[in-house]
Amino acid sequence: MTTVSLPKTNKYGFYEIRMESIGGMGANLAGKILSEAVILGMGFNGASFASYGSEKKGTPVKANVRICPGDQEIRINEPVREPHLLVIFHEGVAKNVPVMAGVQDDAVIVINSTKDPDEVRDMLKVAGGTICCIDAIGISMEEKVKLNTVMLGAACKTMDFLDPKYIKNAIEHTIGKKYPKLLAPNLKAFDRGYNELNCKEFKPDGTYSVQPFAITKNVWGYENQATGGTIIEFGNSVQKDMSASREGIIPLFHPDRCTHCGQCETVCPDFCWVFEDGDDGKGGTKSFNKGVEYRYCKGCLRCVEACPVGKGDDTAKAITAEVESEHDVAALSVHHKEWNIQLGDAS
Repeated sequence: MTTVSLPKTNKYGFYEIRMESIGGMGANLAGKILSEAVILGMGFNGASFASYGSEKKGTPVKANVRICPGDQEIRINEPVREPHLLVIFHEGVAKNVPVMAGVQDDAVIVINSTKDPDEVRDMLKVAGGTICCIDAIGISMEEKVKLNTVMLGAACKTMDFLDPKYIKNAIEHTIGKKYPKLLAPNLKAFDRGYNELNCKEFKPDGTYSVQPFAITKNVWGYENQATGGTIIEFGNSVQKDMSASREGIIPLFHPDRCTHCGQCETVCPDFCWVFEDGDDGKGGTKSFNKGVEYRYCKGCLRCVEACPVGKGDDTAKAITAEVESEHDVAALSVHHKEWNIQLGDAS
């Protein structure tokens, strides 16, 4: 066991990390692995805990980690308000969650994105600090593992005080013990996250300002909700956007191969597929598949599994699973005009 000093701490003596993610990406486990590494491997004291709403895939998750000297007690259990290191597991989270709240202009931001640091700065409105980008989804797909070990490798690279071998030991203890066949690819994913990080430092120049931290509160609670939690408002989804729930893979529609059988619409839980009536060429009408409304698509890929066209031959399938970052989803998205008007959006 070795002990080194922390590079910076807050007024309570803690180095703090906040991970912004969605359910299913493994941020909670990543926080636990990181805590185990610094406590058992390096002699620090630490704490890790997560906060989330309904415990299901696709919902926002925050993992909080505090690190301090081994002889210091941790007697605070509130969320991390001003992280020294912010780790964003999915750039889509920023659409619905104020991920930059409390992030100061000297913090380090690690984000799963194929964008470069300059693009990320404008997207997140970063006041200053260091922005590091890693294509965690791409790496995780290539190595066939979850992206949390990729993000751990990237985060570890930004923390000079943290020896990566202790993270690897914790990964081996946590993942290797339960899933021995997945240990080698997870360790490789960690190394790639560590080595393929693209970082750039930005001096505070007044372009953007620090966003103050505030605990978000739900509009509805036990004091004002309808009896039994009944949803009484029609069209109640405010954003009408499920894109943050996707984990980097989308169903890609190939209209030239489609037989318009409707199996994709039958299995889709969010009615993402748009069908419109048209001339069937025989003097009658037929419903034709126009494509996907990606605002409502959470990437479950049930449509890919259900499509009967080209079974066993990916080059002939009418719907294929593709990497989202390789396609212009906004341009591919098909809007259902009647549905938009019904939900109060006539665009």
